[in-house]
Amino acid sequence: MRDQFFQYIQELQDRITSKLEEIDGKAKFKEDLWDRAEGGGGRTRVIENGDVFEKGGVNISQVHGPLPPAMQQYFKVGDVDFFACGLSLVLHPKNPMVPTVHANWRYFEMYDKTGKVIDQWFGGGQDLTPYYLFEEDAQHFHQVCKTACDKHHPNFYSEYKQKCDEYFWNAHRDEARGIGGLFFDYCKASEEMSIENWYNFVTEVGNSFLESYVPIVEKRKALAYTEEQRTWQEIRRGRYVEFNLVHDKGTLFGLKTNGRIESILMSLPPHVQWVYDHHPETGSKEEKLLKVLKEPKQWT
Repeated sequence: MRDQFFQYIQELQDRITSKLEEIDGKAKFKEDLWDRAEGGGGRTRVIENGDVFEKGGVNISQVHGPLPPAMQQYFKVGDVDFFACGLSLVLHPKNPMVPTVHANWRYFEMYDKTGKVIDQWFGGGQDLTPYYLFEEDAQHFHQVCKTACDKHHPNFYSEYKQKCDEYFWNAHRDEARGIGGLFFDYCKASEEMSIENWYNFVTEVGNSFLESYVPIVEKRKALAYTEEQRTWQEIRRGRYVEFNLVHDKGTLFGLKTNGRIESILMSLPPHVQWVYDHHPETGSKEEKLLKVLKEPKQWT
């Protein structure tokens, strides 16, 4: 399974980066191959200063070796070995009318000292962070997520949509990071779902990513915007940074397993503002977004 999934994310990375370069029309992804001293490595691809994407990364990695003590405590296990691989992407468009998007699909194994697999699971998801709310875009993104989920279980969309709303919550701000999508983790073999069934589900979601995001980018990338709207985008990006550095488990895992700092922090946008005690005007489009972020909606 580890070889099968790693092969899949390599091919998915190629597919996604090719399409994004086509959409941008100017910038190309810069590839950076790296090795992890304890075992494994990755292929980071970053796009910057494009006509559409101000900054973005589509990264894959596969790391393995002894599970570090901090992660042994986190998983409540003893001295075991691990293998983890996944694809993680974040795209920060230049135009504030185009939403930021994040996605991640991953696989994890743990072994005893004889090399026997003692645990294995999938995780992942995809979520949208708009700066200006176009309800039809939110509906489109969620409908694609739901269609992918419905092929595998009638409850998956509602369950993983709720988990996404709960996970991407900036508790210190009492607001959502964005308008959600899907979030699932610890997807393990059971009587109902084999590990092969989980593979089929996770790859279905991964394959749906471009369909969920590209039509939104194409529709909004040429819209006019003002300097004030750009400022709002940068203020909201600050909330994105806060979530990634304060709450995100993936960032924590990378830092505690001696991951590659440049790849882990690739998710941070290049231009951000923190304005003291900022509040949008009453009745404005900016306030409309905040109301949705305070109370997650059903989009399908």
